[in-house]
Amino acid sequence: MGSVTTMTEQQIGDLVRGAIPDALVSVGGDGYHVDVSVVSDAFTGLRPVQRQQRVYAALGEAIRSGALHAVNIRALTAAEAGAAAGPGA
Repeated sequence: MGSVTTMTEQQIGDLVRGAIPDALVSVGGDGYHVDVSVVSDAFTGLRPVQRQQRVYAALGEAIRSGALHAVNIRALTAAEAGAAAGPGA
């Protein structure tokens, strides 16, 4: 098995923000298996799978190259993120 270059949280966030400019992006994980949370009004009116497809499209080359192996995506609109934060947040 050859060596695989992993990505930093900053690099992953930059890719997503490049494709979804107004996005607030939070990335966690080890650079190989990552959790990506994206909040953007660009998701308004889109089904959950369509939202994930937008984020996967931004990360497609990194996934194809093996720099990212497993990506868990949470994609919300700003209103949904505010509601998820709960009262007083």
